[in-house]
Amino acid sequence: MDRDTIDRAETIRQRLTQLQDSLDYAAKKAELEAAEAKMAAPGFWDNQEKAQAVVGQLKSLKSILEPLDDCVTAVGDLETMFEMAEEDDSFAAEAKSEVERIEKVLDELELRALLSGPHDDCGALISIHARDGGTDANDWAEMLLRMYSQWAAQNDYSVELIDRSDNEEAGINSATFAIRGTMAYGYLKGETGMHRLVRISPFNSEGKRQTSFAAVDVSPEISDSEEVEIDEEDVRVDTFRASGAGGQHVNKTDSAIRLTHIPTGVVVQCQNERSQHKNRAQAWKLLRSRMARLEEEKREAEEAARYKTQAKVGFGSQIRNYFLHPDQRVKDARTGHYVGSFHAVMDGDIQGFLDAYLRWRVGQGEAEGN
Repeated sequence: MDRDTIDRAETIRQRLTQLQDSLDYAAKKAELEAAEAKMAAPGFWDNQEKAQAVVGQLKSLKSILEPLDDCVTAVGDLETMFEMAEEDDSFAAEAKSEVERIEKVLDELELRALLSGPHDDCGALISIHARDGGTDANDWAEMLLRMYSQWAAQNDYSVELIDRSDNEEAGINSATFAIRGTMAYGYLKGETGMHRLVRISPFNSEGKRQTSFAAVDVSPEISDSEEVEIDEEDVRVDTFRASGAGGQHVNKTDSAIRLTHIPTGVVVQCQNERSQHKNRAQAWKLLRSRMARLEEEKREAEEAARYKTQAKVGFGSQIRNYFLHPDQRVKDARTGHYVGSFHAVMDGDIQGFLDAYLRWRVGQGEAEGN
């Protein structure tokens, strides 16, 4: 057995021990058993919303614990494989291949370990708003909506459109939608900010290059059981007629709801449901999620302030540049992550950007601590 493979196996053992500690393996195992007990209890499905939350928790825990348990078993088997390789060289290649497989699983799990925020395991509520760039910006906002929907489909996440305002000429003025699945918010929270597109405008008869901007805002979809303090007296409620293409139930009643949290200026609205009651409930859910994210950002800012520095990752910051002219590429302004295919990114190939952001945030924290 070659020395390099043996050394890598020892490194794997050390990484596995550190990973079990950082993921709090024992606590997660207990959470898994508790979730399984809830599912086995009579009347579990009587409350669909609570039941779905438990199912989501179970999937999230299994996605971490099952590969972790596999690594523990595989590492335990390596010693036997090495002994067999000493007696028969034909086993050496198999042992080396297994070491490489375990390393890849650990790489993925170590990335998951970075998803340790208070709401990282929640679903994500994403709002996209067209900004500067005229009709091109409206079209660009709709392209981003499709991009995130494609990413969700590729990762077996569900997507629910909550609110959409179409532009009269093309694209959208804004849209709000939920992406639900394991660690959806943890992966997507770094998408908050300004997304910039440079291309030859399809809406310009002179074929000039156009720069367009769309703002993306990501909040955690928190459960109703989680307490978020909002004084109703601080919230202005406005009703208006839903916009749309017309029809029997559109534009005839003030069913759409807009909530404005006066102290923070946070505004949310919902108009997709025909019932004002349902739109109101959905709007309050959106507001609670936005306020929860503001609290999370406040904690992060206080932590960063201890070191007199703070990463610029806010709603107004330009975080990524997308180019269709003069060449096709996408580059993140924070992490430097680069993809040479614009269309691949538009088809949902954004996982590299999400992973790079998670590692970048860890690097930012280490830099601030020095």
